[in-house]
Amino acid sequence: MQHRRRLAFCLLSTIALAAAHAAVPIPKPPAISARAHILVDYDSGRVLAEQNADERMEPASLTKVMTAYIAFDALKQGRLKPDEQVPISEHAWRSEGSRSFVQVGTRIPAEVLIKGMIVQSGNDATIAIAERLGGTEDAFAQMMNAYAQKLGMKNTHFDNSTGLPGATHYTTARDMSLLARAVIRDFPRQYGLYSLREFVWNNIRQQNRNGLLERDPSVDGIKTGHTQSAGYCLATSAKRDGMRLVSIVFGTASMRAREDASAALLNYGFTFYETVKVKGHGETVLAPRVYKGAEDHVAIAPRGDVFVTVGRGDAAQVKTGATAKEPLVAPLALDAALGEMTVNVGAETVARVPLYPVKAVPEGGWWTRMIDGAALMWR
Repeated sequence: MQHRRRLAFCLLSTIALAAAHAAVPIPKPPAISARAHILVDYDSGRVLAEQNADERMEPASLTKVMTAYIAFDALKQGRLKPDEQVPISEHAWRSEGSRSFVQVGTRIPAEVLIKGMIVQSGNDATIAIAERLGGTEDAFAQMMNAYAQKLGMKNTHFDNSTGLPGATHYTTARDMSLLARAVIRDFPRQYGLYSLREFVWNNIRQQNRNGLLERDPSVDGIKTGHTQSAGYCLATSAKRDGMRLVSIVFGTASMRAREDASAALLNYGFTFYETVKVKGHGETVLAPRVYKGAEDHVAIAPRGDVFVTVGRGDAAQVKTGATAKEPLVAPLALDAALGEMTVNVGAETVARVPLYPVKAVPEGGWWTRMIDGAALMWR
């Protein structure tokens, strides 16, 4: 009898332990008082919450995230130098809205103007950068639209560099999340500027208007926006325990409301989801047979890190499978998709990832080609 009781106790303990590690039930996303919003996992791209995410919205100063993206790209390519003295035109000096207090006819280092654009949201600093890179602000707006298309922002059009209202100046929450993820991914060093609380130029202290930087230590960006017609907007990113989320909120009623809405979305995502790294960049998944090649087999792998976002507690349910095309005949180029990896959570397929050669496989010698040609005939 005592043995049976011990056995029953062990069984109940096992069941209780399994229940403790079971997936956390996921409630509906929080109700957000905004015209549109979206919450996205940075690594996997999975959308965790959204409302009106594809409706056109006025971006206000969230526009400057694109202006900064182009400036960062120019710095990376050497087309703009951090210490380059950029002239301040009358057009920049007379700009409406928020200002970095630059003076017409002066020259200011590009890195100072970029800080003024990001931290203070200065329209004057923004236009000065736009004119330096595009010649005119109108020409720079054409560059912005070209970059938007390249990044997959299908429902976005920019009329200017600052975010002042324009007849055809619009974006969507989904498109803005694509841009936010691109800034973090493509320019990790410059992205650190978005967490600056303040900076001083010409004895003027300029402060960041993103109150979440003070309220939540995991928040490290990104940008505020406001016009009377757009309402209060906020693009936010935060990282906790290796998981990064991006939230976009459009058209709230106040500064506090946009911060509260963003905080609610971020807390929801971090509480109920986790992100799992399934495979690393270049990590071999399969090594299928190659015919007529200098190598008998080819290692195939994903081109980038593969992540999936699942309900918290569901990580153990993430499984992968993979298939390769048959037959594989050399030569095999690096850009040839030779197979596919599937990622499943339980019975659901949540991702399909193409697999590419880790290294190219040239044709083999005449003897190999002849023998493998015969082998192919008898497959």
